[in-house]
Amino acid sequence: MAGVPPRRRDRFVSGGTHHMSTDRSADRSTDRSTAYFAELAAALAAAGVPAAEAGATVEDLRAHLAETGGTPEEEFGPAAGFAARLGGLAPEAAGPEEEVEHWTWTADLFNDRRMLAVHGDQGWEVESLDPLGRFVCRRTPGSALRWEYRREVLTGGHRERVLAALEPEGWELCGEWLVYGYLKRPYAATAGPGGTVTAPPAAPDRWLYLSRPGKAVLAGWAVLVTVLLAVFLADGIGASGLAVTIAIASALSAVWTAQLETTTGRAHRGPDPEA
Repeated sequence: MAGVPPRRRDRFVSGGTHHMSTDRSADRSTDRSTAYFAELAAALAAAGVPAAEAGATVEDLRAHLAETGGTPEEEFGPAAGFAARLGGLAPEAAGPEEEVEHWTWTADLFNDRRMLAVHGDQGWEVESLDPLGRFVCRRTPGSALRWEYRREVLTGGHRERVLAALEPEGWELCGEWLVYGYLKRPYAATAGPGGTVTAPPAAPDRWLYLSRPGKAVLAGWAVLVTVLLAVFLADGIGASGLAVTIAIASALSAVWTAQLETTTGRAHRGPDPEA
């Protein structure tokens, strides 16, 4: 380069290359940001959020990002999970609260995941589990979302690892029973418009769903209690003996049921979030 000393020429060339690299990085960052907010807006629209409200939300987030200088993934996490945390994927009720359907049901551990999948496809959202282990659900007629569920063992340090792995994917803890945690996620987070229920069926009349293994366990337990009660009435073991025997039988039954459920239900489990 004529008229430029060698050292200054090196700095000039190096600086020019640096600026070009910076410009390319900025372009890639802009592209990622545009794609992120497009995905977020699509998720909100799929959930029935009005276009004006969704647009205002996206613009507010863009402005926040411009102030912080970060990337959308760093600030908000994955778009689908962030949309779920925003609450935009759970549309407001179309009418007064009394129009919202409420239903409570339960199932044994051999059957709970299958029935959660069935009822989730019908638009039933699990709000919580009551003290009896029943699923407390709600559904808004005319604007119901399809829900998917999964069950995980949440004990000790395993609890934090599982929740930390699943929350960025949009999974939300909706209830716990014994050592199990139940998580929900709207299908709209992954399926878009296909995550809604256009013509949901009427609320089921049933509230109890027992599998064949569950019925067998219940029948065996009923026979055992009947026999123990008969022996007690015949003064064969006394009140204390009856209580101890029932307690031991209950513990053995719980261990056997958990082992059987783990064996027979392994094929139906979702992928291990730590795998």
